[in-house]
Amino acid sequence: MFTALFDLSGELSVAHALLLMLSAAACGLLIALCAALTGRCARSFAASLVVLPIIVQVVILMVNGNVGTGVAVMGAFSLVRFRSAPGSSREITLIFLAMCAGLATGMAYAGYALAATAAVCLLMVALYRLPLGDRLSPLYLRVTIAEDLDYTGVFDDLFDRYTRRHRMEGVKTTNMGSLFELRYTVTLRDPRQEKAFLDELRCRNGNLTVSLTRNAPAHEEL
Repeated sequence: MFTALFDLSGELSVAHALLLMLSAAACGLLIALCAALTGRCARSFAASLVVLPIIVQVVILMVNGNVGTGVAVMGAFSLVRFRSAPGSSREITLIFLAMCAGLATGMAYAGYALAATAAVCLLMVALYRLPLGDRLSPLYLRVTIAEDLDYTGVFDDLFDRYTRRHRMEGVKTTNMGSLFELRYTVTLRDPRQEKAFLDELRCRNGNLTVSLTRNAPAHEEL
């Protein structure tokens, strides 16, 4: 059903190269749209999803049928080290989909690349709309307590009442060792009870500093 648009064993014309690049860009636009519909998506990440299939497609065209070029490209890419924060499972899936789209268009299977990209993007959007998993975002909680207060289980009853789940991320001393700072990742049962939760924490820790932020560390890396 899906066949190559033309034979890549011969000379590649400018028109054919532009057609493949446009196909790769169309796949990238679909993937970027999927990223925007399924969660937060930075402008730089969306632009990378559009450009990545084109880059992969150009590399595949260079390597096609030439063993020497393939070895040279593999050696060049082995020198690249990506120094970035670990991405979420959604981001890694989208990047892998963009690379697959570039691979398919690089082999001149533009129709198959577009159809597969559209099908996967529709599936991801549908799964995002379904009530699967926890839709509430985790929060990053920091609580300061006095050094004479045993932090082991001191807030367990409050966590059981106000949160779906919680996990201690770390403990450190502050103020020359006279205070402890406890760091948790929590998911609230009801976001409307956020103030009541903080008020009870303040009463428990002697009205010391309590911080609740949205930039909780992700625990869904692949």
